[in-house]
Amino acid sequence: MPIRRFGSHRSLVPQTPKLSYGYKKMNVSRSGYRVFSANSTNACTELAKKITERLGVELGRSVVYQESNKETRVDVKESVRGQDIFIIQTIPRDVNTAIMELLVMAYALKTSCAKNIIGVIPYFPYSKQCKMRKRGSIVCKLLTSMLAKAGLTHIITMDLHQKEIQGFFSFPVDNLRASPFLIQYIQEEIPDYRNAIIVAKSPSAAKRAQSYAERLRLGLAVMHGEANHSESDMADGRNSPPLFRSTTGHTGLELPLMMAKEKPPITVVGDVGGRIAIIIVVVTNTVPHEVQKLQCPKIKTVDVSMILAEAIRRIHNGESMAYLFRNIAVDD
Repeated sequence: MPIRRFGSHRSLVPQTPKLSYGYKKMNVSRSGYRVFSANSTNACTELAKKITERLGVELGRSVVYQESNKETRVDVKESVRGQDIFIIQTIPRDVNTAIMELLVMAYALKTSCAKNIIGVIPYFPYSKQCKMRKRGSIVCKLLTSMLAKAGLTHIITMDLHQKEIQGFFSFPVDNLRASPFLIQYIQEEIPDYRNAIIVAKSPSAAKRAQSYAERLRLGLAVMHGEANHSESDMADGRNSPPLFRSTTGHTGLELPLMMAKEKPPITVVGDVGGRIAIIIVVVTNTVPHEVQKLQCPKIKTVDVSMILAEAIRRIHNGESMAYLFRNIAVDD
């Protein structure tokens, strides 16, 4: 008598595609990315919207606000588990509030199990405090440590005050350049720009101004010195000699007395006669400046959302960033 087998293995087949399908769907969700705005100011929201429109994604849902006691509160309104998160943060005049918004949002995303948290900070705050001063501290180094502790794993910024600041970070930094957009604006928007001359507002800005002048095939002029002050402005004790103190005992080594620095009145080094003087009144939309534009109608805004969006796309896809730095010199 033949033996009949019951419970064929075919009964297990329908279950296998379901398990496989669910696994693939989970991988698809984990490979995504989201873009959030770290504050509700018009400038930050507009820049974030322009970036998301170029990327073809929706802006992440979150609420950032101040409590009655001025404490910062961040509520993320959607799941970010296993995703690459990009936080757009412009820096308004209230710098410290903007920093706390960024820190609190980054920490909220970190505790929500985000895969990577990338800060898009076009203007990096406290970047001018990157050198040791008398009885001071390198505040920029402190801020980078705070960002790393909060959970940031990458930074996208533009035109750091000093390129050496990148060494303060314990994670990757992409320091993009706005110079291609500014040069393009000069070429397209300034009539007869070939009869112009690039003017550096101070000797410290001469290197960057020289780079602009060489790319535009224009001359260069440098402003040196400072404006004359009235007697009332100088009565704050800055030029007063130190008080004499009588000491007893050994006075130690006598160091040579250094003469105090004194800048001459403002002078212009270079020939600007009969030419259009370009001192870059042209700025990017990386910093809110609506009030300044009302006060000075000469200020023009250049949109840099395109390069920020491309940087986000390349970082998420693991592509090289070299394309964004093509033809960029060290002094740009």
